[in-house]
Amino acid sequence: MDMLSRYSALGFGTGQIGFGARCGVVVVDFQRSLTDPSFPIGGGPRIDAAVEATARLLAPARAAGLPVASCVTGYSSTRDALRWKIADVENWILGTPGCDFDPRILDPNYDTQVIKRAPSIFFQTGVSSFFTQEGVDTVIVTGCATSGCIRASVIDAFSHGFRVIIPEECVGDHDAQTHAANLGDMGRRYADVLPLADVMAHVEGLPQTA
Repeated sequence: MDMLSRYSALGFGTGQIGFGARCGVVVVDFQRSLTDPSFPIGGGPRIDAAVEATARLLAPARAAGLPVASCVTGYSSTRDALRWKIADVENWILGTPGCDFDPRILDPNYDTQVIKRAPSIFFQTGVSSFFTQEGVDTVIVTGCATSGCIRASVIDAFSHGFRVIIPEECVGDHDAQTHAANLGDMGRRYADVLPLADVMAHVEGLPQTA
């Protein structure tokens, strides 16, 4: 029995969570240090494709008046930074170009903009209470990287009691196998991993407010 069959036999991945009454969208770490190839760990084809796919999703989400929370990981200094085992923390200093939002995904006049210190967009940021205030029961998770800050954000959204939807094309990682393994595991435990077309169809079917 292969690994996936073993999980299925144990009851993992049973059913679908589905969309609830109101969605919110989080955009995790689409900042230049992670999306711009001029930075040491910036860009890559899978992450760039996820930025473009997320930009497509955000247009109808904003038109429907859905709350959007976009974050960067940023610190006041390298001393202030957490103990990441990543060499590029120097490009996560607030006020430097690496902490700029990728302009393809940000509407500064619409999005709630958040600076996070830890992997999850929900950790000590107020995003959970913002969504509760907005009547959100379903969180659509986009951003990078699938194996790191996306996984952390999905687990926190789940732990806060939200329904969690991951549009597959809207999250990215540097390695295809790592990306697929983490998506598969999150889909077995915490979230619905759906084609972007399915998520777009749901969002585009909502009444437009803008």
